[in-house]
Amino acid sequence: MTDGERRYEDEEETPLAGYATLATTFAAGVGLFTLVARRRGLRLPDGVPPWDMALLGAATFKASRLLTKDKVTSFLRAPFTRRERDGEGNEVMDVSRGSGMRRAVGDLVSCPFCTSAWVAGALVGTYASAPRAARLVCAGLTAVTMADWLQYAWSLTEQKAEG
Repeated sequence: MTDGERRYEDEEETPLAGYATLATTFAAGVGLFTLVARRRGLRLPDGVPPWDMALLGAATFKASRLLTKDKVTSFLRAPFTRRERDGEGNEVMDVSRGSGMRRAVGDLVSCPFCTSAWVAGALVGTYASAPRAARLVCAGLTAVTMADWLQYAWSLTEQKAEG
């Protein structure tokens, strides 16, 4: 038996049922959006221009980081996670707690990679149904992303000047 197989035998270690519930919820949300869009006669775009892809990508990145790592959004994660340590800037490192569904949600809301699929789904759904509003939201999140990178570059410049 491999290490991976052993990990899945211990239900407390990996909340597979919780993960399955979350995946089903995501799929149901996509299905519901599709059904409502079809009934309302929503015409989906034939393609997404590269500029909009860049906006959607940067916005997904930033929104995922805000939801999973920002100190100010800790109240959203607190029922499912505990603080492990402070990270860089205004970020924190939270880890999931509990078992079952609580642990599965904690894993989701403390992982920017995991959360990005949900954020992208919401942004793409908004882009499909209200492209102007989606572009505006994405532009705002992209501006914050760029500002973060500039803040980081500035702090590196200051550290280099001091050292």
